[in-house]
Amino acid sequence: MRPRSRTAVAALAVTLVLTTPVATAQAVSTPAQASPAAAALTLPGPAGPYAVGTEVLHLTDHSRTDPWVPEAGARELMVSLHHPARSGGAGAPAPYMSTEEAGLLLAERGLDGIVPAGVVSSTVTHARTDALPARGRFPLVLLSPGFNTPRATLTSLAEDLASRGYVVASVDHAYESTGTAFPGRHVLTCAACDVAEAAPDEEAEREVLRTVSTGRAADLSFVLDRLTGPHPAWDHSRMIDRRRVAAVGHSVGGSAAASTMLTDPRVDAGADLDGTFFEPIPPSGLDGRPFLMLGTDADHHPGSADTSWDEGWQHLDGWKRWLTVEGAGHFTFTDLPALAEQLGLPDPTAPLSATRSTRITRDYVAAFLDLTLRGREQPLLDGPTAHNPEVVFQNP
Repeated sequence: MRPRSRTAVAALAVTLVLTTPVATAQAVSTPAQASPAAAALTLPGPAGPYAVGTEVLHLTDHSRTDPWVPEAGARELMVSLHHPARSGGAGAPAPYMSTEEAGLLLAERGLDGIVPAGVVSSTVTHARTDALPARGRFPLVLLSPGFNTPRATLTSLAEDLASRGYVVASVDHAYESTGTAFPGRHVLTCAACDVAEAAPDEEAEREVLRTVSTGRAADLSFVLDRLTGPHPAWDHSRMIDRRRVAAVGHSVGGSAAASTMLTDPRVDAGADLDGTFFEPIPPSGLDGRPFLMLGTDADHHPGSADTSWDEGWQHLDGWKRWLTVEGAGHFTFTDLPALAEQLGLPDPTAPLSATRSTRITRDYVAAFLDLTLRGREQPLLDGPTAHNPEVVFQNP
């Protein structure tokens, strides 16, 4: 299977959630079937004790030219910050994404005539834009989405981590999603996907995706600079504990988490959620820093077609876990199962329920971060548990 099938083309959120437009048309015969759930799309509520605040930053790295559209000039990023907040405040929940972004997301898989864009864009979130930051200093998590998938599809994870006491910076990398709105400009679409699609063979395509991984590493390091440097871009940057930083990503964003650790010693821990390592982890490892691999059992068990996990596992030289989830699909680790079930469009190839998908992703990622950034013992990571029978601990 070519990498494109797992990262670029298949990465449309609306595998809302079927794998091809043909399958979608068969499963949903009329737009009316999706409309009963239209007014009720809601992300799962965060599990932690803190209220959640959010803010969006537009950052420009003038030291680099955009690798996909050089004529656009400097590399640009959109960053959603979710943070622990004080209780109270009268503000409404923050928007999930714009209607135009949602429309592009749906159109990518032929669902623009089946699910109205406004249904997806108006998904109810649990973070407020007017929330006062909680008192204290908190670890920072850099969060990168899959290729051709906007950062909004990781909102549930970001909100949950913020409610547990983390500042989370979710990054949209210009020209690498179905559509990302930038201030004062049209929505930027996935020029990088066009480059990957035009690759003459699998080897050339993998090289494009390696460029995505390493380019995102530079993006995440730049975001870290702008959040913790001497002239921070965020008014509340003092709540970030710069001594405790992790990089986490889904799909190629997981590869980018490892790539960031290879070049930036400030990142203390990393996690890959079902992503191929397009930049291989070298024999020298990650300088003993901890890393979590959490993926589907079907595609990321030892000996599976994606050999990058077997190879990466051998080279990881610090605390590490290789966990796979039975019944999971590639998008299990995002918001999509929750949205899909509410729309009556579950993925028949990934039978794990939305409730279990959300719970497993949140609990295991949070446990990993609590262990590695806070030094809190986490029995959940010691081995299989009766409460999570779907999670398999691999140790090849």
